[in-house]
Amino acid sequence: MSKEQFNSEKNYRVSLFIAKLMISKKLITDKEYSKIDRMLIEKYKPIIGSL
Repeated sequence: MSKEQFNSEKNYRVSLFIAKLMISKKLITDKEYSKIDRMLIEKYKPIIGSL
């Protein structure tokens, strides 16, 4: 895995973690979480995270 791929994976996972915190605190809905996840996959193109 290249440094660029690693950074993309890391950024995706950190962003997704924040979204999971938001859903656990009822700040966003399941539907919004799914939309955020799709947007993050499109933005970061994670190799492992999108499996």
